[in-house]
Amino acid sequence: MTAQSPVRWTDPQQQELEERVAAAELAWLSMDVDVQTLRVEIDNFALIHHQLLGPLYARLDELEALVAEAVAARTGHPEDLRRAAEARRQVDELPDLDALFDSVREQEAAPPPAAPARVRPGRDAQRIYRELVRRAHPDLSTDPAEQQRRAAFLARVNEAYAVGDAAALEGLSAEWSTAPEAAPGTDSPDRLEWLRRRLEWLTGKITETATEQVRLEQTPMGQLLALAPQDPDRLLEQLAEELLAKAAAQQAELARLLGAPAAAGDGHRQPVGDNGTDPTQPQESHTMFAQIPSTTAAAVPADAALLDVREQDEWDAGHVDGALHIPLGEVIARIGELPDGKLYVLCRVGGRSAQVVQYLVQQGRDAVNVDGGMYAWEGAGRPMVSSTDQDAFVL
Repeated sequence: MTAQSPVRWTDPQQQELEERVAAAELAWLSMDVDVQTLRVEIDNFALIHHQLLGPLYARLDELEALVAEAVAARTGHPEDLRRAAEARRQVDELPDLDALFDSVREQEAAPPPAAPARVRPGRDAQRIYRELVRRAHPDLSTDPAEQQRRAAFLARVNEAYAVGDAAALEGLSAEWSTAPEAAPGTDSPDRLEWLRRRLEWLTGKITETATEQVRLEQTPMGQLLALAPQDPDRLLEQLAEELLAKAAAQQAELARLLGAPAAAGDGHRQPVGDNGTDPTQPQESHTMFAQIPSTTAAAVPADAALLDVREQDEWDAGHVDGALHIPLGEVIARIGELPDGKLYVLCRVGGRSAQVVQYLVQQGRDAVNVDGGMYAWEGAGRPMVSSTDQDAFVL
């Protein structure tokens, strides 16, 4: 009969604390990765939202102010005058089209500012980030110098994670692999007390992280992103179309006010903010925004440079042969791929393309929105091709 090795005795209290600490650590690390990822997504969504939709919001505010001023100019009522003054205070008046292009030409010599693409850290980046936080967090040390060193290291980790750079995180992980471990060994008499302090710290971090997640979710951009977390590009499209519809209604109301005959006692005052154009006369383009150059699908030259900003499935279903395909959410990051010269921009119905044209004009590009998008292109009998064996159609 062979002698059996003695069974190693384990303190039940320590074993229970080991399990509770491991569970709390897993919960906190998972939450922390989720919160850091959410922060990156909100920051990037907010930037692209501002760059693509900001001009549309500004134009809508301007139209609302012009309508209020037109009403006040016609009636002279004190309440209407107060509303007009309040509307004007809330918006900086936009320059007319000539002034806009003049300001753009002045900036042509300077390169446009680089804009980051939307980033969602991948699984490898999340895994490495979680492990580095677990190993290198400053609170795992009680030495002030060591805490400072760890904080500086984690700042580099957070910077790499913010751009989803898994390779940089791998390098940081290799760098930290030589760092001394802060936790005492399982056989150390100090292990039990360390486990108690570790569990207390983790409990506090879980509460702190959960509070930060709630705060981020309740920010305006967090609430907006929550409407379509898996497809923010489509959300931007919907918002643009809503803004364009509101602006169209305001433009029509302004035209009605300026074109209607003055009521008795109104005098012959012109509405404040009128740029000298006559909205009752036909315009060359029926664009909703004077700042957005626009044309019909039938008027696009056969040899025109085309940019299609729809999603991949829409492009595959049917597109213009020879067009450049860059989805809306990638335009800013890939602006260097756009050809020189006049560029005609297409989407499905004209909402997304209007955003892109507005942005490109601000960057000094010669861009034109194709009103009605691919639906109008198809309706005009212009040729299309598909990426499949099926006949081309507008999705």
